[in-house]
Amino acid sequence: MKKQTRRQLQVWSAVAAGVAVVWVAANWSTVWPVLVTVLAAAAVGGASWALLRAHRQAVGRNRAWRAQEEARARELSMAQVDALTWQEFETYIAELCRRDGCREVVVSGKSGDLGADVVGYLADGRKLVIQCKKYAAHRSVSSQDMQKFVGTARLEHGADVALFVTTCRAFTRDALGLALRQDIVALHRDLLGSWVKGAHLESLIPLNGSGGGTRRRPSA
Repeated sequence: MKKQTRRQLQVWSAVAAGVAVVWVAANWSTVWPVLVTVLAAAAVGGASWALLRAHRQAVGRNRAWRAQEEARARELSMAQVDALTWQEFETYIAELCRRDGCREVVVSGKSGDLGADVVGYLADGRKLVIQCKKYAAHRSVSSQDMQKFVGTARLEHGADVALFVTTCRAFTRDALGLALRQDIVALHRDLLGSWVKGAHLESLIPLNGSGGGTRRRPSA
């Protein structure tokens, strides 16, 4: 039964194809302009799609190039960073955060901010609070500086990640010890230099003060 049905379908398909061929041959003068138009439209459509795809790829490459150029433009030497005012330094740190995918980044730009010089959100949604200290390279961050930030970063500002970034080369031993105990990310000059030159912020967070050493207070 199934074989008969298949044969019938094959026969009717052949008949339909034959009728179509006969009809096209009989009406060729009418059919061929339509056929040419359809083929031309298909060719134009294909060419347009190819051009659109090429355009989108070119736009994508251009955007990537511009992003790279903007990132390079934001890369300063540490000498240039040292020349910034403290307000410019805070703004620059915010730019680095945005470069690395942070969202809703806001700069306080004023005193009395209770340690929250820059606030934003990491790409994964964690709240980032940054204390910026624009110190001379030979100085060090004191325990008192760190204590103030520890007291406000989470209790006052609700930080998930608290970052203390400075232009000086080191934190005192007490300051770094406090940072480690209180889960404060301590970013000294060497790590800041890596960040400035393109290292991603989230790759620096686990380092937490390593590499720059600490300074001992002079004995009395």
